[in-house]
Amino acid sequence: MVVHSKPPAMEQLSKPNHRAAFIPLIDLSKPDTKAQLVRACEDFGFFKVINHGVPADLIRDLESEALRFFSLPLSVKAQAGPPDPFGYGDKKIGHNGDVGWLEYLLLTTNSSSDYHKFSAIFGRAADKFRCLVNKYIAAVRKMACEILEMVAEGLRIQPRDAFSKLLMDEQSDSVFRVNHYPPIPGFLESDGRNLIGFGEHTDPQIISVLRSNNISGLQISLKDGRWISVPPDHNSFFINVGDSLQVMTNGRFKSVKHRVVANGSKSRLSMIYFGGPPLSEKIAPLASLMQGEEDSLYKEFTWFEYKKSAYKSKLADNRLGLFEKIVAS
Repeated sequence: MVVHSKPPAMEQLSKPNHRAAFIPLIDLSKPDTKAQLVRACEDFGFFKVINHGVPADLIRDLESEALRFFSLPLSVKAQAGPPDPFGYGDKKIGHNGDVGWLEYLLLTTNSSSDYHKFSAIFGRAADKFRCLVNKYIAAVRKMACEILEMVAEGLRIQPRDAFSKLLMDEQSDSVFRVNHYPPIPGFLESDGRNLIGFGEHTDPQIISVLRSNNISGLQISLKDGRWISVPPDHNSFFINVGDSLQVMTNGRFKSVKHRVVANGSKSRLSMIYFGGPPLSEKIAPLASLMQGEEDSLYKEFTWFEYKKSAYKSKLADNRLGLFEKIVAS
C-alpha cells in the first residue's frame, strides 16, 4: 500500500476517558426502544445500534472494494479527484485549512449517478462499485429512517415521518463518505502524542450513520467537555445526531462533537451516510415540540443556507452559533 510521505503536524490531545459504558447500546430488533433512543439523543447525541438489518455481506463487499481503491498508487487515485464536491480527496478537509491524516471518497447518494470519475480507474468494475454503494446507501437510509420514526414516536410527534420524510425525499441532499486513515511511517504511539485523523466537529445534517473496520480512533465529547474513546465494533453501527436535528428539536437533542485520531500502525476505514434534507427545506423547531410560551432558540433557515455557511467555516467552529437567537437579558 502506498502511504503518504510526510504526516501533518502532531497535536497533543486531552487524554480521553475510556469508560465505554457511557455509550448507549440499542437493539433495534426489540419492540419498544423509543424511550431509549430519545434518551440517547438527549444525553449524548450518539449511540450504537445492533440488529440493524444491514446485510453483513454487503458491508464486507463494499469495504473490500473501498480498500482496493485506496490501495492504488496516489497518482491513480488522484484521477478521481479533486472533490468538486464529489470525488477523491487527500489530507485537505474542506476549503479552510483543515487537514487530517486521511484520504477519502465523497459520493452522492443519487442512485442514478454514473460515477464517471471512477471508470478510468475501475474500468468495468466501476459499475460493481456503484451498485454496491447504491445498495449500501439504501440499506443504511432505511435504518436511519426507522430510527427517526421511532424517535418521532418517542417525542409524540405527528406525523411519524416528520424527520424521515426529509431523507426519503427525491431531492434529499444526503452524501456518503468513505474515510481511509493509512498507517503512519515512523509514528511511535508510545510518545504520548496523537495524530489528528479528522479534527473535532459536529455534523451539519440531520443524522449520520457510521461504521468502521475493527480499528480504534473515534472519540466523542461529553457534555462536560471530556472526550471518551469509542471502542471499535465492525458488526454494529454508530448514530450521530446532526446540527439540523438539534435545531428541529429546539436544542432538546444535542449534535455530538466528535473527532478521529489516527491509529498509527494500522489502516482504519470508515463509511458514513449523512442524511440531509432537500436544499430548499426550512429548518426550524417543530411546532409540536414547543411547550407553552417557549421560544425558538434558532432563527429559521433553509438547509442550503446552513450548508453554505457550515462549509465556509473551519471544522471546530460553532456552526450553529450564527443561527442562534440572542436572548435579551
